[in-house]
Amino acid sequence: MNFTDPQVSQLIELAIAEDIGDGDHSSLGAIVSNEKGKARLLVKDAGVLCGIHLAKHIFHRLDSTLVFEPYLEEGSQVKVGDIAFSVSGSIHSILQAERLVLNFMQRMSGISTLTKRLVDVIEGTGTQLLDTRKTTPGMRIFEKYAVSIGGGVNHRMGLFDMVMLKDNHNDYAGGITAAVNQTKAYLKNEDKSLKIEVETRNLEEVKEAIAVGVNRIMFDNFTPEEMKKAVSLVGNQCETEASGGITENTIRSYAETGVNFISVGALTHSVKSLDLSLKQY
Repeated sequence: MNFTDPQVSQLIELAIAEDIGDGDHSSLGAIVSNEKGKARLLVKDAGVLCGIHLAKHIFHRLDSTLVFEPYLEEGSQVKVGDIAFSVSGSIHSILQAERLVLNFMQRMSGISTLTKRLVDVIEGTGTQLLDTRKTTPGMRIFEKYAVSIGGGVNHRMGLFDMVMLKDNHNDYAGGITAAVNQTKAYLKNEDKSLKIEVETRNLEEVKEAIAVGVNRIMFDNFTPEEMKKAVSLVGNQCETEASGGITENTIRSYAETGVNFISVGALTHSVKSLDLSLKQY
């Protein structure tokens, strides 16, 4: 993760301002200002650890004198009782950073854990697992980073770095052909070289998307049987993606159709956080 990225630093600053405000009055009131102490991150769940580098950055952002010692690497498989890192120095600083670090790491580790689990299910098929834009507002860059740590592949970051013509775009534009041709003209006029993906709902729309020419065709809410036919129709003419209601129980059957990518919104929109705790020792 690039901590010099203005978006990353702004989001971290926002999280600090949101939590600390004009001061951590609990710590300021209860603990003498120059007291020193130690704490360590205790893993209370099995999964994939994510956010070690971010934790170090937050601790040092709040207090550059804190000593941060990692015991595990980013992306480590962890179990109950593992210790991820220790931090020592000002108790005030440690307590100020505690909830910020845990909020980020618990969610990011939960995302990495689920991603790794689904990646393992489709292992050997050649299909790659994608995330989506169904992310927590303000947390997208962290959540997509967590997907990559779990072995998934990031789809577009937002509306600006890839064209995805979904059913509403196509219907408003007057159909797939009209939507794609108008988009190609727009990109040429704006001197932009963005890839174009188009969503399809049936085999007839797949044929239309092939004919008009795009970089990737998404099959939305197809059955595995329908998708086999769609993948066969497309062949090597462009990339293919499966999406819509795909679960851990069904993802293998979709991957076995030969589709290039499977996107799963649940990676980021309904994930269970990994249980972590920062404890004094």
